[in-house]
Amino acid sequence: MTREFQRATFNRSALVRVLSDTLPEVPDPKYDFGERLGQWLDFSDALTLFSVLNTEAGSGTSIASANSDLPAQLARVRRNLYDSIHNDGVFSTDSDTPARIPFPTPLPNATPESAADFSPYHRYYLAHQRDMNSAITALRANARKALAGQSAAGKQLADLDAAFEKFLSVRERNLLSNIPIMLGKRFDQRYAEHRAALADEFANGATDDPTTWTQPGSWLEAFCHDARTALLAELELRLKPVAGLIAALGSSAEIKETKPQ
Repeated sequence: MTREFQRATFNRSALVRVLSDTLPEVPDPKYDFGERLGQWLDFSDALTLFSVLNTEAGSGTSIASANSDLPAQLARVRRNLYDSIHNDGVFSTDSDTPARIPFPTPLPNATPESAADFSPYHRYYLAHQRDMNSAITALRANARKALAGQSAAGKQLADLDAAFEKFLSVRERNLLSNIPIMLGKRFDQRYAEHRAALADEFANGATDDPTTWTQPGSWLEAFCHDARTALLAELELRLKPVAGLIAALGSSAEIKETKPQ
């Protein structure tokens, strides 16, 4: 695998592209995946991986009934999380369904200065991250259990995934926690552009009414779209490991079904 292909595959994910488009100052990573992964794992991690890769597991016990439902579980989790992100309760078109995590709006009688505080939006993004983590972690554990019960190779892959999840969970959490911080810069930029567009009106004595910020075409609606786009890209990134496990389950099942007796 060439260095160029590694960079294109791992560093230019949808999430990285979204953040780069939203915040042009975000640098394009100049390292390849293997090099950075090697820096993230310490000696004890390497020994654990070596042990997993060199352990011969016994034959697995078929649990086809559980396996067959996992693709449906994946689709259900993806749909539920997608709907939760898309239905913000303010700018979404689905007004009949209450938002699980409503997008913050300026409080009545709030001043422009207090309403332009990013803190509620930071908490909003973190709430979605916790929602994604809870649902996907449970599904990933189910997929590993099914894979481990299917075959010796499946158990090895499940153990390998469990090891990587353990090693990289803190690193992943720390990296993903930077996303709402980066979006805070976009929030400030949107608000500054809004204020600049009204500069002439302010000079003539007009005031900035935060209640207008939730109207169609407002700067806050534009930021809501920014946050939603980032969340959807993060959702797909978080789903990749469990989607890979479930795909491996399906491939293994197909091989068993077509194998001559």
